[in-house]
Formats: sequence, structure tokens, C-alpha cells
Amino acid sequence: MKITLNRIMPIPLASIEHSKESIWGNHLELHQGNRVMLNASSGKGKTTFTTTAFGLRRDYNGVLSYDDVDIKELGPDDWADIRKTKIAIVFQDLQLFQKLTVRDNLMLKNSLTDTLSETQIKQLLEQLEIENKWKQECGLLSMGQQQRVAIIRAMTQPFKWLIMDEPFSHLDNENANKCMKMIEERALEQNAGYILTSLGERHGIKYDQELRL
Repeated sequence: MKITLNRIMPIPLASIEHSKESIWGNHLELHQGNRVMLNASSGKGKTTFTTTAFGLRRDYNGVLSYDDVDIKELGPDDWADIRKTKIAIVFQDLQLFQKLTVRDNLMLKNSLTDTLSETQIKQLLEQLEIENKWKQECGLLSMGQQQRVAIIRAMTQPFKWLIMDEPFSHLDNENANKCMKMIEERALEQNAGYILTSLGERHGIKYDQELRL
């Protein structure tokens, strides 16, 4: 699945001067299987990119395409399929159901595609050392624990692309590295790519593309 940005310019960012290296206003192709880092300081549009690439924002000029199909031409059924089987996401604000347990958050997502068994999901929790939070309400977890739950939730569906908006902002290097190992393994299994936004930390991973805003 190829993602193409053809001279995309978010309307709220149009009055800001962007560098020649910026993804905004230029032509860019992201090919399935690529590991992409999007580095930028706060306020430069990382979340705008994430939500635009996921089809949640339409306030931009230019054309954003999936496999050469303009995403503004996609209907509700198309989006339901894409978000269920082709693009997974970790939002910066995580969007977990705070009153539901870790189990319910993960099993609810997994039930859409039956991608993993309950045992496999518990193994992912063990890998990130939060297996003891299985029956805990998400709203009672630390932000670092919630980030790990949100990352695992993204693993419980098939995907061609995984988009992550500052997914390690509340994690130390050791836990961030454990998360990256899981992400790399899951992406490799599916010949999938991922896009990770960051304030500059590379998390010890070599990326195929490094983008700027």
C-alpha cells in the first residue's frame, strides 16, 4: 500500500513558512514496508500529519492518496475496511476507554478481526511488563502504562501501515526499546511499514526515511 502526499498543505499551517525539506507543499511517496521517522519540534504539525494521513482531517489543499486513489473520494465503507485491516494507529492522546479495563480495551479492538487469541494478547502484555494490569481500568494506569496498552491495541489488527504519534513520550529508553522490538516484529510479519513521529529521539532504530516538517 503506497501513501502519496502531492503538495499537501494543511490550511491552518498555510501562513507559516516551511523549509524546502518539509513534507508540506512537496511531493512524497511512502512505500509499504518502509520504516519512516518524522522528526519535528512541538507545534510543527506532527499530529496534523498523523490525523490527515489517517483520513480524520480534510482541511488541506493538495492530494493525499492510498495506492493512487484520492482519499477524499473514499466512502464510509472504504474507511471502515482501511482502519480495520490496513492502517493501525497510536494517537498522541491514546484514545483508550478510560473506564474499561486493559482486557476490555484490547479484546474489544481484537474482536473486529479476531487477529490474536487472548493468550497471544497476554503475551504481548508480558513482553512490555504490564501483564499484571490485565484487569485494571485504563484510567488508573500511569501514562507510560497507557502508552504501552495503546501500542499493544494497535498490534491486535492486520495492517499495512502503523502510524504512531509520539508513542514513547512517557517511556524511558528501556521500555521504548521493548516497544520498538514488538513493533518491528509485528511489522515484519506482515511486510508492513510504520511512521513514527518524534521530537528528535531516534530510539536506536535505523529508519529507511527520515522526514521533516
